[in-house]
Amino acid sequence: MDIVYIKELEVETVIGIYDWERKIRQRVSLDLEMATDIRQAANTEDIDNTISYKTVSKRLIAFIEQSEFLLVETMAEQIAEIVLSEFPTPWIRLRLGKPGAVRGAKDVGVIIERGEKPA
Repeated sequence: MDIVYIKELEVETVIGIYDWERKIRQRVSLDLEMATDIRQAANTEDIDNTISYKTVSKRLIAFIEQSEFLLVETMAEQIAEIVLSEFPTPWIRLRLGKPGAVRGAKDVGVIIERGEKPA
């Protein structure tokens, strides 16, 4: 199993359960790992034979910027659904953080794994 990854992608969106959070845009940060087999892409040097991290990033930025969520858990599940249904990967690991949400902590959030992890 090989992994194509995106690390510390930062996007602004409306997220949070408090009234004041519903009136502002806050930054979320995500790390995404997507299982794939890169051998064909390596042999052909053809981007169509792998997962394009640029295409995935652009899709997720557009989705997150246009969405509003109460919980990071809901956002994480919807991101996972998008990646698994729109890109050629059977498994993902996603870390979704909300930097600055808790005083004294650099970041808080969730880490989820979805799909079938190849051997």
